Amino acid sequence: MKPIARRYFIKNGFDGSMTMLGIIMGSWIAGVTRAEIIVSAGLGACLAMGVSGLFGAYMTEKAERKRQLKTLEAAMLTDLTNSIHNEASDFVSVYAAIVDGASPVLTAIVSLIPFILAKGGALAISDAYITSFSLTLATLFCLGLYLGKIAKENILLYGVQTVAAGVFIVVISFLLGTI
Repeated sequence: MKPIARRYFIKNGFDGSMTMLGIIMGSWIAGVTRAEIIVSAGLGACLAMGVSGLFGAYMTEKAERKRQLKTLEAAMLTDLTNSIHNEASDFVSVYAAIVDGASPVLTAIVSLIPFILAKGGALAISDAYITSFSLTLATLFCLGLYLGKIAKENILLYGVQTVAAGVFIVVISFLLGTI
């Protein structure tokens, strides 16, 4: 169960950061100067990613777990509907769904904090862009470090690779915005 949750957390946390990076870059290129627009777009994306992750993971895990349970029932020639196997299957499906739904929201919220502060007047919009960009790349770097630790390989290399993916989004966004 732990490897499944870890994969869901990293994969969808990465998605949350990358989605927010796209929103931040698109907003910056379009010249958005009202923080509430970025916060609204970001929260909308958070909601969509969270709900998608929650229901998508639940339905996927539930289907996989039911298939495994039916295979086990066939092998054991018994009904496992009221068994600990069935309860464990249900628990894993819910657990995976919560992790899958929460991880992109958590990483995306990190990217939105500077714009929330700017909306409240605590930060200038130009500073919010720079801070959010930096926080998003730092989040990607931390996710990479964690992947490196899991792989028991060079954690810095993994961190640099995840940041490189973020920089790729920045460059592509910038190039598309100058067309």
